[in-house]
Amino acid sequence: MNEKQKRIFMTVVGVLITGFSVGIFNLALFGMDPFQVFAHGIWNHTSIGFGTFYTILNLLMLIGIFFIDKTKIGLGTVINIFLLGYVVQFSSWLFNFWIPAPSLLIRGISLIIGILVICFGSALYFTGDLGVSTYDAVALIMTEKKVAKFQYCRMGTDLLCTVIGFLLGATVGVGTLVTAFFMGPIIAFFNRTIAIPFRYGKNIATN
Repeated sequence: MNEKQKRIFMTVVGVLITGFSVGIFNLALFGMDPFQVFAHGIWNHTSIGFGTFYTILNLLMLIGIFFIDKTKIGLGTVINIFLLGYVVQFSSWLFNFWIPAPSLLIRGISLIIGILVICFGSALYFTGDLGVSTYDAVALIMTEKKVAKFQYCRMGTDLLCTVIGFLLGATVGVGTLVTAFFMGPIIAFFNRTIAIPFRYGKNIATN
């Protein structure tokens, strides 16, 4: 597998894995990641399927990003817009079909698995470096505009999305908070141990 094929593979698989992780978060019922809280909060007040709504929301955000910084747009952006919402919708239905009434133990295990899965998928997707989601682009653009360091811009957008989503009726819980505060270090771990070695080779990863 050459460099280009690796990047495409990492981007496609990484984004789709993050979509499935949202279904696991929904099974856990401890809250979703901040942007999904925001999206679900608005979606609760519509009558369309989540996949279609998610596509529309991202297209609206894409228009703004195109005029601000089109370099953030790529394959990863396209997959996020046109496929991720449907993956979330399908995975949520699938896990709820398999386990319609999860016990507290199953919910706790699902939370842990969901966090690990979303971080693993994010590591693949970011390291593939073929465009970012419209939400990820917001914090990156703010950082490049010298608003603040990336971690603070991301925390700010996460907090805003969480508050808006919560006020609109979305579920906010420990999963939302854990995701907001611990995704960074866990993604870094998967980057160091899996994503970077896969793309560049083990020797590069250890230097």
